[in-house]
Amino acid sequence: MDMLWSGWGDPGRAAPLPDPVTGLLRDLLGVKPRETATVALDDLDVPASPLPPDAHRALAAALGDGAHVRTDAETRVRHTRGKSTPDLLRIRGGDLAAALPAAVLLPATHDEVLAVLRLCAEHGLTAVPFGGGTSVVGGLAPEARGTFVALDLRRMNRLLDLDPVSRTATLQPGLRAPQAEAVLAEHGFTLGHFPQSYEWATIGGFAATRSSGQASAGYGRFDEMVLSLTLATPEGTLDTGRAPRSAAGPDLRQLLLGSEGAFGVITSVTVRIRPVPQTRLYEGWSFSSFDAGAAALRRLAQDGPRPTVLRLSDETETLVGLANPEAIGSGELQASGCTAVAGYEGTEEDTAYRRERAAAVLRECGGTPLGEEPGRRWAHGRYSAPYLRDALLDAGAFAETLETATFWSRLPGLYTAVRDALTATLTEAGTPPLVMCHISHVYENGASLYFTVVSAQGEDPVAHWARAKHAANEAILAAGGTISHHHGVGTDHRDWYVREIGPLGTEALRAVKRRLDPEGVLNPGVLLPAD
Repeated sequence: MDMLWSGWGDPGRAAPLPDPVTGLLRDLLGVKPRETATVALDDLDVPASPLPPDAHRALAAALGDGAHVRTDAETRVRHTRGKSTPDLLRIRGGDLAAALPAAVLLPATHDEVLAVLRLCAEHGLTAVPFGGGTSVVGGLAPEARGTFVALDLRRMNRLLDLDPVSRTATLQPGLRAPQAEAVLAEHGFTLGHFPQSYEWATIGGFAATRSSGQASAGYGRFDEMVLSLTLATPEGTLDTGRAPRSAAGPDLRQLLLGSEGAFGVITSVTVRIRPVPQTRLYEGWSFSSFDAGAAALRRLAQDGPRPTVLRLSDETETLVGLANPEAIGSGELQASGCTAVAGYEGTEEDTAYRRERAAAVLRECGGTPLGEEPGRRWAHGRYSAPYLRDALLDAGAFAETLETATFWSRLPGLYTAVRDALTATLTEAGTPPLVMCHISHVYENGASLYFTVVSAQGEDPVAHWARAKHAANEAILAAGGTISHHHGVGTDHRDWYVREIGPLGTEALRAVKRRLDPEGVLNPGVLLPAD
């Protein structure tokens, strides 16, 4: 099943906001009903494909079947942009400019990807790798000069190898996360990677963006799971990683992880896997303030025992109900204070042990146990927030997210700086926002902050958000945060990313790109400014 072309996920799960919520948005934020409806897919003005006939024939020959070079309007539209709010606003308004691929290619093997990339260089085409289409940072909207094609990896969706002794699995990049979990579970294993995009994102996308799942406190980030990977480039194949750890020079895996298709196309990933947990248990805790809750999370992250899932909503997010996804849309405000969720996965003995010891720490830090019900509700609704975003857009509200990370000592300043920047910019524009935040991932030395913003759309919602996002990005760098913790760079964060790594770091990455992709075939303008 394809994702909804003008929104998120399964079209059958889309639902309008209840009337009480619509009323609250109107009364509190001045949200007005949308004046124009979303353009229907059949009514979009889709220009004919500009793919030259000779390139079309060569690509079809390389893929073994003309059906694997698709130039029909619907397929091209479904591969236009990603799923950020500006992406959706543009496509709902019928704006396909500069982001509509000339064709969608469906390779099935590493060698076919190599052949396609060489043909793209030969025919002056640029190529955008496409996994689940879930990018929220402009990663699928390159600054292509001329004709570009989308390289859809959905046919590369197999488990290639499983080593139960070493506990590793080699997966193709187009395998969606639920499919990966299902095939691993047949052998008694799990990857343990469950980001909010889990239902639609792919293994290749996780590696290309340094994804981080909601259970990262226990299983780790995706880049920590990757033991080796294979990259197809216009210049040939690059294989990295032949042991769990190595002192044989710099680790090229880390150069390719997070490269977002700018250096090559990831065609296989070997990851470490874990036994399917005997038990999963999630529970809620309440803290009097965000500072108090953050201090408790820091204690567990630094001194243990560390839960598998550990997150904390601030006062506003708790009040509105985002800490409890199933309560969203009820129109009822939630309890005061801040809600934390702690989850435990593993053997029954280990889970009970960690839960008991962690509970003692949380109580010592001022936490009040709320029982398992809040944790179960969070786990059941953990992938529902993007559907809420679509419903808010339908109702005329603007809703978007952004995230960052820093060291524990800088976390309070970063939290205040970003929240204030968003509030001030949007209020000055005449659309005062509701700004919510939660700590989504914790480490021994720091944590991430995930902000959700809701406001009226204003006359030009894309430009409206661009100003607010610019202010937030400036605040992130000034406060010592990273421009992205797990969403990636894309085009939206690119200009701040190059400031974060500095001129010499930028030139070092440019040198890598010139060697692996001398003709600039791959994702121009994503990650690094186009030459």
